[in-house]
Amino acid sequence: MRVSAEGNQPPVPGSELSVETTHLAAGEPLECGADDEDTIVFLCTPEDGVTHLVLAGERATVTNAGDATAALRASIGAGADRHAPMGQRERTVVRGQVDAESATGKRSFEVLFGPHNGSTRATLFIGHVPPGAAPWHFHLYDEIVWIWRGEGSFHTRDCSEPLAPGSAFRIRPREAHIVENTSATEELVVVGLFTPAGSPSAAYLAPEVVT
Repeated sequence: MRVSAEGNQPPVPGSELSVETTHLAAGEPLECGADDEDTIVFLCTPEDGVTHLVLAGERATVTNAGDATAALRASIGAGADRHAPMGQRERTVVRGQVDAESATGKRSFEVLFGPHNGSTRATLFIGHVPPGAAPWHFHLYDEIVWIWRGEGSFHTRDCSEPLAPGSAFRIRPREAHIVENTSATEELVVVGLFTPAGSPSAAYLAPEVVT
């Protein structure tokens, strides 16, 4: 199975990324930080989603100020390539405060953290997937995807697995895949994390379908 229904993707050889899903009660704190890893925490608040960046060597307490919710804690290892900084450091970003950009197959995304605001090892974004499926494609980056809202299917050359809120899966560099939104009317909303940091729009058609 490639998809974790619990929303966890532990460390694997050859990857600097891992993701853990936890559930926080109203007002519950989450201690974050590691000596040799960057940490990004995404609080899945009903409307916006609040994201926190804790760089290697720092410590921080992230508190859930709203109702009980899921929290996505992503770790980026020190071995990840570092992008040149492109802007001032931010510690907290709220979804909806950044502009959406276009991606493959009429999809759009909002970059919450990346080299532009202090995360030089990885990019974290919100992806909006309309009903349907993009062509077979691949990325050059290593990625973990977590499902925030909606349902769909994750397809590779070897498997097809269902996606539901709170589930997560890993896409390795150059792995041909499709993330399909199986709803006829509702968008699929995902949280994506990848390294090296860059743009989520950097996608390439799989060789079998290049015309």
